[in-house]
Amino acid sequence: MNLNLSSISIRGIKGVMMRLQTVIWKEEDMYVIKEVITGVTTQGKSIEEAINNLKEAIILYLEEVPEAVEKIKSTETIGAINVEIT
Repeated sequence: MNLNLSSISIRGIKGVMMRLQTVIWKEEDMYVIKEVITGVTTQGKSIEEAINNLKEAIILYLEEVPEAVEKIKSTETIGAINVEIT
């Protein structure tokens, strides 16, 4: 499985801009995307659709768990490491 870590930006609760760290991979004919800090996961038929679905899911999640906004904003991503297990 090939995982790619990337970041996307959303305008969250109260118009606050946030940068999310995400992992996206392909399962059969769908792209699955997961936000690293919250664990919110969704999918789409294309990468663009998956990203748009994630943005919507994160906004809904943050409405229910507003304390997660501070966790997302305060977490500094250092980088991504691919680990191979043999």
